[in-house]
Amino acid sequence: MITCGIDIGSVTAKGVIMDENNLLATTIQFTGYNAGTAGETVLQKLLGQAGLKREQIVALIATGYGRNSVDFADKTLSEIICHGAGAHFAIPTARTVIDIGGQDSKVILLSDAGQVLNFVMNDKCAAGTGRFLEVMARALETDLDGFGQLSLKGSTPAAISSTCTVFAESEVISLVAKGESRENIIAGIHRSIAARTVAMANRVGLIPDIVMTGGVSRNIGVIQALEKLLNLPVTVPENAQLTGAIGAALLAQRAPNVA
Repeated sequence: MITCGIDIGSVTAKGVIMDENNLLATTIQFTGYNAGTAGETVLQKLLGQAGLKREQIVALIATGYGRNSVDFADKTLSEIICHGAGAHFAIPTARTVIDIGGQDSKVILLSDAGQVLNFVMNDKCAAGTGRFLEVMARALETDLDGFGQLSLKGSTPAAISSTCTVFAESEVISLVAKGESRENIIAGIHRSIAARTVAMANRVGLIPDIVMTGGVSRNIGVIQALEKLLNLPVTVPENAQLTGAIGAALLAQRAPNVA
C-alpha cells in the first residue's frame, strides 16, 4: 500500500511517500507564507521523485502546525500522534520522544507498542526552539549550522538565566560586552535549552530509551547538553526531521480507521 505523509511545520514542510515500511521519496522545504501551497509543492516533489501519480497514493495524511491548510489530505492528525508513530518506527525501543522544532517543543511518552501515553508541549513561547537558536546566532553573528560544533569548544558554559527569548538575547549581548568567549556563550545557550527541555520531560515521567526528533536534533551541542543533564544517551534517528511525516504515512496505512 502506497501512502503519503505531509508535515507542515511553522518553518519547514516535510513529506514522505512510503510503500509499507519502505521510503520511496522524501522532501524538506521552507513552509513560507502559504501553508497550503507548501503542502501542494511537497506533494508534487514527492510524486516526481517517486515516479508516481496522485491516484496511486492510497491514503494521504497531513500533520503539523499547518495541517488544516492541506485541503487535499484524506485526513489530518496531530503531530503528537504522528511523531510518536514515526519515532517508534525508527527506534522501536523509544519510550520518550523529544521534538524541538522551529516554533515549539514537545516531549512525548510512549508505550512499548508506540502509543502515546502522555505529552507536554511548549507552544506559547519560542524559548528553547529553533527560533530561539536563530535569534541567538544572529546576536552572536554566527552561522547557525556551526552552532553545535562551536559550543563543544567551550570550556565553561556561560550562565543564561532567562527562559524568554527577548531577555536571553539581552543576556547574550551583555556577555559579549563583558568579553565572554563565543564558544562559552553558545554552550550556555544549549545548556539553557536542555534545562528547559528536561523540565518538560520530568512532567511526563521520562523513560529510556530517549529519542530526539525535529530540526534542532541536527545540533550536536544541544544533544550533548541534554545527555549531560539527563545522564542518559539521546538517540537521533537517521531521518529525524522527517519523523512526523513518516508517522503520518505509516498511520495512513490504517486509514480510514486511524486512531
